[in-house]
Amino acid sequence: MSFDVAASPPPRATRRQWLGLAVLALPTMLIAMDLTVLHLALPTLTADLRPGNTELLWIVDVYGFLIAGFLIPMGAIGDRIGRRRLLLIGAVGFGAASVVSAFSVDPAMLIAARALLGIAGATLMPSTLSLIRVMFPDPRQQGAAIGAWSGFFGLGTVIGPLAGGMLLEWFWWGSVFLIGVPVMLLLIVLGPVLLPEYRDRSVARPDLISAVMSVIGMLALIFAVKRIAQDGLSPAPGIAAVLGLVLATLFLSRQRRLDQPLVDLSLFRNRLFGIALGMVVLATLLAAGSQFLVLQYLQLVRGLPPVRAGLWSLPITLGVVIGSFGGPALAGRVRLSTLIPGGLVVSALGMVLLTRVSGPSDLVLAVTGTAVIGLGLGPLTVLGTGLIVGAAPPERAGAASGLSATGSELGSALGIAVIGSVAFAVYRADLAGRLPEGLSAHDVHAARDTLAAAVDVSRELPAPVAARLLAVTRDSFLQGLHTTAAVGAVLAVLLAVGAATLLRDTGAAAAAPLAEADDTPNSSEKADH
Repeated sequence: MSFDVAASPPPRATRRQWLGLAVLALPTMLIAMDLTVLHLALPTLTADLRPGNTELLWIVDVYGFLIAGFLIPMGAIGDRIGRRRLLLIGAVGFGAASVVSAFSVDPAMLIAARALLGIAGATLMPSTLSLIRVMFPDPRQQGAAIGAWSGFFGLGTVIGPLAGGMLLEWFWWGSVFLIGVPVMLLLIVLGPVLLPEYRDRSVARPDLISAVMSVIGMLALIFAVKRIAQDGLSPAPGIAAVLGLVLATLFLSRQRRLDQPLVDLSLFRNRLFGIALGMVVLATLLAAGSQFLVLQYLQLVRGLPPVRAGLWSLPITLGVVIGSFGGPALAGRVRLSTLIPGGLVVSALGMVLLTRVSGPSDLVLAVTGTAVIGLGLGPLTVLGTGLIVGAAPPERAGAASGLSATGSELGSALGIAVIGSVAFAVYRADLAGRLPEGLSAHDVHAARDTLAAAVDVSRELPAPVAARLLAVTRDSFLQGLHTTAAVGAVLAVLLAVGAATLLRDTGAAAAAPLAEADDTPNSSEKADH
């Protein structure tokens, strides 16, 4: 005789686990804040450190590039040495790099410190989610915990500019980095008490050679783009471009030879996977690049103080939030072949609005345009994860989600790097021959570098000369904004056509899991690379 014995339910989390979740949520919020908190500090930072436009872009985006480059290998390292151990090591590194960033004395030092912040951030992201899945075995509680984790990440994105603006009202630009120090100290003290340790030694040793090749190749290509935008074609960016392409080729060749590669190239045999990943990267590129330029507009063209600029950035974030939550809600009612292309068309309309911004008086138009861009791109950035994971075989879902997360981080960094470089190139070209008389050679060089430097220089000039300088440099900045917005609108329309063509025949089978998609699939799988 046999009896059916019901499986015992998984243990439910206690107060200790929920307190541990609070400890894990704080660094998660901090990582998101560090993606945007620096944007409002750029004018005061420029006045103090005097970076050129290329250095300024590196200061902003090297953090995101290195998070993207090291996210996958750090997940595997955490499985082998212990996820809590890696989290605590990363907390020490993040806190130390934050202090170095805050007290940097020149652009090179700040770029190096931001790079270390990115590597440390890459240790924190997969570790927090891996531990959440261990701490909350009950499916309902795990879903609530991951939802809370996602909420803190979104909250960090929202309050980043506002928190930075408030600090800049009373302190120097470096204060925006010191937010992380008490959070990391709290994690170091409470982590060993509230968080469990977890290892999975069956996970293959991460291929660090591949990781280094991919990061150096990517940074070399971006260096080439920035230098060409600044100075035109010359030997240095040409050599960097060749180095980047060679490393990219060697990286792909190495992935094909390895039994357990860092990036599973077999996933790209599915055309839907490759195109969906590309759309996610391009969507985050457009959103991040446009937000970066509009935040500069708020302070440098409109002349808002940091706190007011932070408050005016809230509608931009609201557009992203509504689009991100509204997309999954509509996916069960509207065909994906209509919903995602429709969102891209909406984002193109937002970019068209940015091309109509003509001066400081167009504040509402600039903010509305960027909010509409986020509203339109939100469904793609969220539902794109469902497309990517759904296109992969079940046994490759973790690797697919890891690539999706990396693609989102990479797209954000590329948006600032590429769109910022193009905008600065247009700025410099438009400004040629338009600067007023009465400027010294130093003032001319500074004004041609960045609008922030031009605003700083104007404070030392006679009022008539300062007024003419601000008028022409702000107009040239707007020309850069118009050019990148117009290119972005065309790209969004082309993406809409491609998405409509690709998704036309996906059918109900593909739509079903996407209707339930949110940030959770993308996030919860980051630990299982």
